[in-house]
Amino acid sequence: MDLLLRREPGFYGRLWKLSLPIILQNLITFSLSLIDTFMVSQLGNDEMAAVTAANVPAFLLISLVFGVQSGLGILVSQYWGRQDLESINRCLGVACLLGGGITLALALVFFLFPVPVMDLLSNSHDLSLLGAPYLRIVGFSYVCNLFSSAYASVRRSVEDPGFGMKLFGFSTLLNTGLNYLLIFGRGGFPALGVAGAAIATLLARLSELVICVVCALRSRRVPFLPACFFHPSLAMTRRFLRYASPVILNEAAWGLGNSLLTVILGYTEESVAMLAANAVIGNLNRLFLVVCFGLGASTSVLVGKAIGEGQSREEVLSLSRALLRFTVLVGAALAALSLALVPVLFRPVVFPLFKLFGRSAAIATALAVTGFAAIPLHAYAISAVTGVLRAGGDVVWSTALDLLPQWCISLPLTALAALVWKSGYWSVALAMQMEVAVKVPLCMLRSRTDRWIHDVTREASV
Repeated sequence: MDLLLRREPGFYGRLWKLSLPIILQNLITFSLSLIDTFMVSQLGNDEMAAVTAANVPAFLLISLVFGVQSGLGILVSQYWGRQDLESINRCLGVACLLGGGITLALALVFFLFPVPVMDLLSNSHDLSLLGAPYLRIVGFSYVCNLFSSAYASVRRSVEDPGFGMKLFGFSTLLNTGLNYLLIFGRGGFPALGVAGAAIATLLARLSELVICVVCALRSRRVPFLPACFFHPSLAMTRRFLRYASPVILNEAAWGLGNSLLTVILGYTEESVAMLAANAVIGNLNRLFLVVCFGLGASTSVLVGKAIGEGQSREEVLSLSRALLRFTVLVGAALAALSLALVPVLFRPVVFPLFKLFGRSAAIATALAVTGFAAIPLHAYAISAVTGVLRAGGDVVWSTALDLLPQWCISLPLTALAALVWKSGYWSVALAMQMEVAVKVPLCMLRSRTDRWIHDVTREASV
């Protein structure tokens, strides 16, 4: 294993230097979701289940934001290898114009028809009425988040990951404070409940957008070029659509599939307990996966830059293999830690804090054990799909490998276990993890070849 991981001196130091700010940024972002869940849980399990259901369509917007961010990173990391700052500005312009239009359209749908949208997500109309005020407001926060995430993606792809960490760290602190004031009515503010959580999120995202505009205008690393940003050219638009649109569609379809898993839980006989448990464990699981997402993002930057610099296929393959193996080792360590914490911390301390008792706590335990045990598999899949294959411009294969296991394996099995066979929450929890069990061997087969390596900057200019 030592030989398989061996790289030039200082390589892993540079990897962690690039990864740690991204990990902290993701930790901050996911911590915000956990804080939101905790504060809303103090209102009651019904309110927490309602916000969980309302976040299902909101998660679709999150997925679109991540898709634009990832698609943008494919091009920017390779253009950074060529030091082509004009093309970086053009890429950012296309991403903001297209992504902003899509997210705004969806936010308007959620604003105008919150209850009908919520009624699609569970078998309880009461939950729809509770969650509708949250949904109609929170959608607009992701329009702002699209612009700030796109700019943070550019800064990360030019090896400046600290910007996103500072940006989202500030907005998380602001959001947490506003949550406290607006959910519970502190400091003279009215107690707005779930609507207060949505307003707090919107105000925090607006602050991100303002900061990004100011920083873009003052940046020296990637100077803002208005002519390139506002007039990106038809050629760049076609290039962006060619390499980024499959990623955006991938993330939208994956987000829809992940949302459908929550919808399935919302149609079970014990939907409130299922949704409440899934809300807590989903956030806890993501807290451990932030390291894997950070390594995946760093993998994308390093592999994309290597291709843009014109390194040989053998060098790019050697780099990608070392990064994937290292990610699995890190994932295994995280799995061991998280599983050890289930009986000593999560069940006796964390679950009661989130008002999970009895049946809800038992369901949460099953979701935790199966989810944490699968962390090494998730670590490999994240770095393979979002890191190696996408950075290499292999967007069609990465999309297929990301979606087929989810839609053809995990979703049908979960629906059968939960709604048809009614075989118990342990079976449901295992079915939810079957996606990654199938995805990993497929990703291994593709990443071991060199057919995923494409220089998208040079190919597009031919």
